[in-house]
Amino acid sequence: MGMLVNGQWTQGDRSPGPRGEFVRNVTTFRDRVTADGRSGFPAEAGRYHLYVSLACPWAHRTLILRKLKGLESAIGLSIVDPTMAEMGWEFTDGPGCIPDTVNGKRYLHQVYLAAVPDYTGRASVPVLWDTQRRRVVNNESREIVRMLDHDFAALSGASAAQGRGSPDYCPPGMEAQVDATIDAIFQPINNGVYRCGFATTQDAYERAFDALFAALDEMEARLNRSRYLAGDRITEADWRLFPTLVRFDSVYHGHFKCNLRRIEDYPNLSNYVRDLYQVPGVAETVDMDHIKRHYYASHRHINPTGIVPRGPALDFMAPHDRARKFARAAA
Repeated sequence: MGMLVNGQWTQGDRSPGPRGEFVRNVTTFRDRVTADGRSGFPAEAGRYHLYVSLACPWAHRTLILRKLKGLESAIGLSIVDPTMAEMGWEFTDGPGCIPDTVNGKRYLHQVYLAAVPDYTGRASVPVLWDTQRRRVVNNESREIVRMLDHDFAALSGASAAQGRGSPDYCPPGMEAQVDATIDAIFQPINNGVYRCGFATTQDAYERAFDALFAALDEMEARLNRSRYLAGDRITEADWRLFPTLVRFDSVYHGHFKCNLRRIEDYPNLSNYVRDLYQVPGVAETVDMDHIKRHYYASHRHINPTGIVPRGPALDFMAPHDRARKFARAAA
């Protein structure tokens, strides 16, 4: 994995923490698009472009919100190749990829340099790009999701077509609960699988492993009490957890050594994943070929041969029990 240092692309893996733990880089572009434009970045159709990887769970959640909010015609999209090579994320003509139609770049790090020529840091996805001011607005998925949910809501094609407001995944009165749930799952689960997979000492791995499965057990118990993480409606917290869970059995269980249990071994979590996957439009954002090719072929320090496994056989369209279970609870 490489990074930019003073505008120059350099090779080298990220440095582990002092005890061999994985340390996630802090995102650096934190401007906001706002509905009223007070930030200097008003929500306008056709002005912004989203750079994503179908393999990356952080980018995946922004792609889900773009889809569910009906923003495909309002916000452009580029999708990088799943295999990350020496030059980082690359735009190719491979299956499922979409080239950089805005800046015409070959590599994502060149998009960062188009905004800040002497940039130092990782060239990560997702990236929300302003085509008018020609700069990166934001590369923090949590903040991009909230912008898509709230600030771009008036541009929703879904609401216009259906004659109603677009769904709100963090409605008034639920902000504190949704944000607390996102905070609770970020470090042990979303980041926890990476803390297992990228640990460089046995102790760091085992600490991350134990925290991961303790948190999954807690989510399993929570989902025995309510259909979704924050109650009886889908929120941003669910779209925060879903990208990790949908990748778990195919990638994290084996490749990242998160092998105490599969998601399929959890009755509530496995049904919950299928419930979310079957929300209209969500399945279109899940590309298991990109997901598996990225992790197994890109992380040669973990999988030196680059062989991508054929399995496991997963059926996210299989029936789930969530609606039936909580209809009975309500009755």
